[in-house]
Amino acid sequence: MNSPEPVQAELATFLALVIFMVISLGLGIVANMVGRVQSGFLKSYFLGNRSLGAFAVALTAAVMSGGTFMGFPSLVYKFGWVVGLWICSYMVIPVTVLGVLGKRIGQLARRTGAITLPDFFRERFESPMLGLITSLLVLFFLTSNLIAQFKAGGLILKLVLPQSVHQIIGTNEPPKTADEKIGGLAAASADEPVSKPVTSQKSTANTFRDRAYVLGLVIFSVTVIFYTAYGGFLAAIWTDVFQSLVMAVGVMILFPLAMNAAGGINAGTLAGIAQTGDDSFAFGPGAGRAFHPLSLAISFFVMWAISAMGQPSTLVRLMAFRDTKTLRWSIIYLTIYNLLIYVPLIFIFICARQILPNLTRTDEVMPRLVITLANPYVAGLILAAPFGAVMSTVSGWLLIISSGLVRDLYQRFLNPQATEKEIERASYMGTVFVGVLVCILALNPPEYLQLVVVFSSSGMAASFLAPAAYGAFWRRANGLGMIASMVTGAGVTLALYAVGMVWASSGYDSGIGAGGAFAPYYLLGYDPCVWGISSSFMAGAIVSLLTPAPRGELVERMFGLDTPAPALKSA
Repeated sequence: MNSPEPVQAELATFLALVIFMVISLGLGIVANMVGRVQSGFLKSYFLGNRSLGAFAVALTAAVMSGGTFMGFPSLVYKFGWVVGLWICSYMVIPVTVLGVLGKRIGQLARRTGAITLPDFFRERFESPMLGLITSLLVLFFLTSNLIAQFKAGGLILKLVLPQSVHQIIGTNEPPKTADEKIGGLAAASADEPVSKPVTSQKSTANTFRDRAYVLGLVIFSVTVIFYTAYGGFLAAIWTDVFQSLVMAVGVMILFPLAMNAAGGINAGTLAGIAQTGDDSFAFGPGAGRAFHPLSLAISFFVMWAISAMGQPSTLVRLMAFRDTKTLRWSIIYLTIYNLLIYVPLIFIFICARQILPNLTRTDEVMPRLVITLANPYVAGLILAAPFGAVMSTVSGWLLIISSGLVRDLYQRFLNPQATEKEIERASYMGTVFVGVLVCILALNPPEYLQLVVVFSSSGMAASFLAPAAYGAFWRRANGLGMIASMVTGAGVTLALYAVGMVWASSGYDSGIGAGGAFAPYYLLGYDPCVWGISSSFMAGAIVSLLTPAPRGELVERMFGLDTPAPALKSA
């Protein structure tokens, strides 16, 4: 293997990201000013007054995160063309997410007056316990994912810190080595045998002592916490749209640079075959490993195309769109946007095999490629793509967690008679509290990003997809059935991950998937998302049929003709 060459991040690259952050902060301030003139703090702060247009719905429904620009390129570089099959289901996400559930979720949200996801389930099924369980599961799965996203943001900023900053803060290790700058960010980052247990203790301890990383993490945290807390839902939406446009521009700039530098996609493919010594780099199921056999191809189609309907961030967006026409246009916009992002990324990082051969740690491929190919100013713009993906993910998820704390715990249980001013203050404090807590936890972060993204997405889909679908289309579904659905889906997912992690710690390797210490147990070769979602649907149906039917008045209100939304409840 080649030793990584030092990468040179110049001041111009850092300044480009600073400008990007300043614009995001400005959007947060303007969003707060706009929100103040709209009626009702809660609906404005957490749902943007249900006023999202088609373009905003499409770009904010795009499931982009740090994994899109860090973990995904790593997998393409590592395993080759088969990763295109791994991600192809993203092309049908608009139809499944917006087309299947969009209209009904938006309709039910207005009929119940729901502002948050726990609100939605509580009112739809008349079950306070279901609402509480929803809050707890959202807090658990989203917080675990946020830690990885905060780490990604901190590491990107660490990469672009100028040499003078490293000298001022007294960074202990050489500041320009790619291994040290990006270390441990993606799922398939190490070329070591998976049977060797992965121990992250050393790497996380070094990360904690890394002053450059800590500084980058603090800068990232302050920026995203401020504009999210101050501007609320509109700030998250506006910055999502802005950051999504930056992502598309960054990918379109990097694509011709990579193709030209590699000498074409054929050269990249041949280089990958030569370096891995495996023709499956071009044909699948994954160079040197059964990364994506048929069972996992099915699993990840379920994961991305179907389970995306069960993500809290998606469901909240569906509660906030303006009208049905908006939804239809959003499907078209999102389909085009996903094509512009994911298809070029596959080509770019196949080419990276020719440009950056034999990287010892594949997680560094995105920032190394950018700094290698682009001048400092352009590099800053392109690196704003992964940075924007992380920021947009964090802002939306911070609000979801904050809304759970404020609306579903503080207002419902601690202070039912809270005034709007008290709720407003609690919302700001809740968002800041969650952000600061995750920032502290990210000082000692998980070693891998992409596997954490998959784990969190699987758990949330297994918890929320069946209740959302049953709530939208099945009159017989009741609260007890949906409690069973959530608990069973989450329990099965967590159990399969626990078994996989215990076996990995003892040296067992299933031989499929990315591997590593955080890999789950693939029962019959399928990812836990398949078993979690299936068991969730089964449990919800069986328990609903064995327990009393919901009240006729509730069913009529949910499935009858359009009725005015009820006033928001304070408790």
